[in-house]
Amino acid sequence: MAEQVKSLKQYCKEAKKRLKQGFWQNYHKNLTNEIARAEQNGISSSKIKEYYAIKVSGDIKNTKDEFDAFYVKVKKMLDEEGEVSNAIGRLTDKEYFETLSYEEKQRYSLILSEKYLKAVERYKKEKEIGV
Repeated sequence: MAEQVKSLKQYCKEAKKRLKQGFWQNYHKNLTNEIARAEQNGISSSKIKEYYAIKVSGDIKNTKDEFDAFYVKVKKMLDEEGEVSNAIGRLTDKEYFETLSYEEKQRYSLILSEKYLKAVERYKKEKEIGV
């Protein structure tokens, strides 16, 4: 979980790459399409804007890939069974968990539960706005 510290130059390169690849044009086009679709379905456009703001923030920070893999697991579980009482236990990597000390197990469980709560929040938002 160690984060690599980026230099200003690296951030600038990433921003330039987004501009060259049309990241912002695609973002604007997707946002416009989703707002139009939401208004047809009677959903508030502010909810769509809020969802896309969070989504683009994750895209820019590049924290998305690891969380998306976790989110897919949570989404599958919620779609199939709804909210269950032992969700953290089901999402725990048992082999890795057994190698940890008591303190590390506590930390792992807290981090996992935080990620789970964020995933459930995202799931509910996506269900609410129909994404």
